Amino acid sequence: METVSFIVQNIDVIVELAVEHLSIVAVAVGLAVLTGVPIGIAITQNRQVADTVLYVAAMVMTIPSIALFGLMIPILSLVGQGIGYVPAVIAVLLYSQLPIIRNTYTAINNVDPALREAARGMGMRPLQRLWRVEIPLAVPVIMAGVRVAVVINIGVTAIAAYIGAGGLGTLISRGISQTDDRQLIAGALAVSLLAIIADYGLLALQKKLTPRGLQV
Repeated sequence: METVSFIVQNIDVIVELAVEHLSIVAVAVGLAVLTGVPIGIAITQNRQVADTVLYVAAMVMTIPSIALFGLMIPILSLVGQGIGYVPAVIAVLLYSQLPIIRNTYTAINNVDPALREAARGMGMRPLQRLWRVEIPLAVPVIMAGVRVAVVINIGVTAIAAYIGAGGLGTLISRGISQTDDRQLIAGALAVSLLAIIADYGLLALQKKLTPRGLQV
């Protein structure tokens, strides 16, 4: 009951922190889509390059989030952005690359060769085939990668509170430092709820972007 009362009394603060949290994830994943999708498409042309790129992206994912945030501080301090919003966005951007690049690469590679031949037979150029045939067919798998990136990084962004980036992690960090179960539980619940809402929202978008012929 105390936690419920705390949430009701501080709902405006929780909503404000949720907006901060979501802005970090949205900007970072948006930039990851703008960079990761072209990279995923480009590496389909060379298996060796693809293996290298995917390996590097996987290595980034193995770095603990708190360690990556720690690495951002001395590097970005050189340009006056050691703590706060910018290092949080860059760290989340790096974590978002693997699922987006991997899913794009896999989706484009798995397009039925017969469809490519049909498009070629209709006189489509490579870029036309990419935009009119391959990418539309790859959208469901690419969107699945975006969903994974968003859900993972909503959790990762909670740790960004420790470098002054704000967000819902602020409640969790305060709850731990002040031994306040109300803030701790409120923060954890808010992060979990945000991840669920984002996942279902992106699932709806994924279905909307999926060509009718591929919809189940």
